[in-house]
Amino acid sequence: MHLTVIIFGLTGPLGKEINLDESVIVLYRLIFAVLGIYIYFRLSGYKINYSKEALKETSYVGLIVGLHWITFFGAIKLSNVSVALICFSSSTLFTSLLEPLYFKRRPVLYEVVLGLLIVIGIFYVCKEPGEPFFKSKYLAGMLMSIGSAFLASWFTVINGKLIKQGRRAKNISFLELSFALIFLIIVVGSTYANNLSALQFTGKDILLCAVLGLVCTSFAYIVSVDVMKEISPYTVTMSVNLEPIYSILLATFLWPDSEKMSPTFYIGAGVILGIIALNGFIKMRKRSKPITSTPV
Repeated sequence: MHLTVIIFGLTGPLGKEINLDESVIVLYRLIFAVLGIYIYFRLSGYKINYSKEALKETSYVGLIVGLHWITFFGAIKLSNVSVALICFSSSTLFTSLLEPLYFKRRPVLYEVVLGLLIVIGIFYVCKEPGEPFFKSKYLAGMLMSIGSAFLASWFTVINGKLIKQGRRAKNISFLELSFALIFLIIVVGSTYANNLSALQFTGKDILLCAVLGLVCTSFAYIVSVDVMKEISPYTVTMSVNLEPIYSILLATFLWPDSEKMSPTFYIGAGVILGIIALNGFIKMRKRSKPITSTPV
């Protein structure tokens, strides 16, 4: 899981370096991702399940995935890598509420509390000294990133349920990304029908899109779905909240001027990191407790 988080951490900086609109970035990313997975399946002899049930289960999830990536890169364009990635940590709260709904169980109190604390951390991350929260110059990017976090939580929980039902991670990933690609073709085609120049790319742009598609999507997406055989969607989401650390460190190194933040940013980021560590500690303690049988 943490290997994929490190790879996901490259997504923000790569997206900022690509000089294309967010929906166009996602389109090219998905083209490489779907082609990469398909070629891998052909070479490995993996058989894709195209049954009506499989297509029905994954079609709307592909739409959610496509919207998630559009809003994610849009948030980076409207703010910066650091703000967008930290606000994305709000996905923990959404997952703590959505997972019980889909898995038909009561919400876990400490998961909801930790999710709320992360939202408080986000408040300090994006609040500028001496200015009210709603006047932050990053507000538009923050709101878009939080929307992207909700979409990411939504499809993560759905995939967790599909995996628990015995669906194959590779099959789910390929079909969902394929439907996301169809959705992006429609979006980009309708948006730029009269402005085809927006689709033009440089060698650098297409190379970075290839890395996004093949490494940060094909490989990472399949693995992140597959690990839910062992861990819950909430824990996956909480682990992915470490992504901002890798992204922020890389972004600060690449763009020290635009990524330098106020002291409150680092206070909020510290709060979020502490919560992530606390969640890991609680989960570890729960898993290490001996299971005692109850007399019947």
